[in-house]
Amino acid sequence: MALSKIDVANMLTGATPVANGGTGATSFTAGITEADQWRVTSNFNGDAAPIASNWERNDLNFDKIGTGMSESSGIFTFPSTGIYKVEFGGVSQHTGQDRWHDWKIEATTDNSSYSLISGTGNSGVYTESSVSQYNSAIATVIFDVTNVSTHKVRFAIDANDGSATTQGASTYQYCGATFIRLGDT
Repeated sequence: MALSKIDVANMLTGATPVANGGTGATSFTAGITEADQWRVTSNFNGDAAPIASNWERNDLNFDKIGTGMSESSGIFTFPSTGIYKVEFGGVSQHTGQDRWHDWKIEATTDNSSYSLISGTGNSGVYTESSVSQYNSAIATVIFDVTNVSTHKVRFAIDANDGSATTQGASTYQYCGATFIRLGDT
């Protein structure tokens, strides 16, 4: 005869045993505890290493989860330790023969020297120099933040030439970054 849920519940007292000899958890904290989104509010031409200005938190149909990131001169500081997914990308506009844009996520673990931890590029096919072409790309990385004072990120653009434009906007995510804390470090 099969046992009902009530029968099983009445048989268990205390913590539920698990296969490895320990006991099951008696309470859970689930869900995302930090999520934030930032964007660049205006267009700029050429390279930017890092993108140091015109950042704002998304303010359209959005609210951060948790404390949220802090930003100063393009340097982003994490609100708490943990494993974070970081995405950076957007749209670029090109007119000339060479039509590429590299989107870069750079990080430091010593609050000083930054190195590339993720990058992606976009490129287009040359049609004619008087015709604008738009491309998009997103760089993604999982970053282990073990110390909020020393582990930080910034974002950079390497454009094919000074006339290539990174698109920015203050009313939607054209060029920007998303941060989601996935779990404990």
